[in-house]
Formats: sequence, structure tokens, C-alpha cells
Amino acid sequence: MNADHDCSASSIAAAIGEPARARMLYSLVDGRARTATELAAVADVTAATASVHLQRLRSVRLVRVAAQGKHRYYSLGGAQVADALEALSVLAGGAADRFVPNTPRRLRAARTCYDHIAGTLGVALHDRFVAAKWLSGPSARDARYDLTPAGIRALEALGVDVDGARGLRRRFAFACLDWSERRPHIGGALGAALLALALRKKWVAPDLDSRALGLTRMGRGELHKLGVNVGAEG
Repeated sequence: MNADHDCSASSIAAAIGEPARARMLYSLVDGRARTATELAAVADVTAATASVHLQRLRSVRLVRVAAQGKHRYYSLGGAQVADALEALSVLAGGAADRFVPNTPRRLRAARTCYDHIAGTLGVALHDRFVAAKWLSGPSARDARYDLTPAGIRALEALGVDVDGARGLRRRFAFACLDWSERRPHIGGALGAALLALALRKKWVAPDLDSRALGLTRMGRGELHKLGVNVGAEG
């Protein structure tokens, strides 16, 4: 190692080594993002102290922040950060607590987020598209996605007007952070097209007095064929 590398490694180790910051980092290992307020509670520090800690963690790229509406959500800086924390956890012989959302079950399962699908269903769709290599990206700068050739073929076969969605005067597709799952679902024109498809094919049914979406028996079957993990029926 050269001197610059040594200094960088030392700075990262020092950032992780402070107990409050370590608690913040380990709460993010599950892949879900959290607000500064939530991280302050996790670390048992004041909001002002949490802000200072988060600035330190950002300065060495251990965490990153995404603005979503009025809120700012913090997540780990990448897979390498998670790997390092997991390795330290093995050495320490401990395990991190899992994230337990308190969102009402019906809204958490599936709902609209503006004009696209959110909740567990939205995240499952996103994860399936990524695993199938239908999406390319996102860019670290703006979280934008595009469709791969395989993705275009798959979605057009389902009945999505990809060219029409791409021609709208808005972002085509981006990773929209889900407020109940704290993991991304698909936003933008593509997300809106997917919701329109799900409604048109009666895969989901909108609630009359909330943003909840009910997954129909037909929708469950069709999504299962697509390899989307929609969980147990209930």
C-alpha cells in the first residue's frame, strides 16, 4: 500500500469505528434506506449529532443520500461497503437486526406511488426486471434506468407501449425509493405504463378510498409466470 491508500483506509476504519456510526451502518445492511431521524433513533443520538455522523460517513463514501419528495434517505455506499460490514460482523460474532416496517399491511403489499406501482409488489417487479437483465443502469448520478433489448422485447410482448412511454416529456424510468420497503421500485413513464397494463389486464384492482392496490387471482397467476415473487396469498 502507498501512503495515500493507507490514509484512506485509516479514515474509513475510523468512520466505522465510532459506535453510533457503526450502528447506523449496520442498520442499512439489509439494503433498505432510512431517514436521518430514523438513523438518529438507531444510534441513540440527537438529530444534530446524527447529521454530523452522516456527513462523516458520506465524506468517505460509506453512505449515500437520495432525495425523495420532502425526505432524504440514506443507504449504504455500495455492495463493497456491505461486504466489509458483513466481514466485520463475522469477526465480531454478531448479527444485525432486520428492518420491520410499520406500514399498514394493505398499503405495504401494493399501492400507487403517483402513477406507478409501489409496495412489496412494486419492489418485486423491479427486482425481477433487474434479475432478468431487462433493465440497464441505474446511473449513480441520477438513478435513471433504460431497457435492454431483451427488456424491450419482453415488455412489448406483454402489451407495454415502450416507444409511447419513451416519447413522453418525462423521465423514462428511474429507481424510485419505496417508503415502506425502503428499496427501489420502477418510477417514471415506464412505471406508469406498467401500472396501466396491470389495471387494463385486471392484474390489480384499485381501492376506492385509498392508494392500495389489490392483487387479483389472475394477476397473481400472470406475475408468477413472469417469475415475479408476489409472496403468499392472503
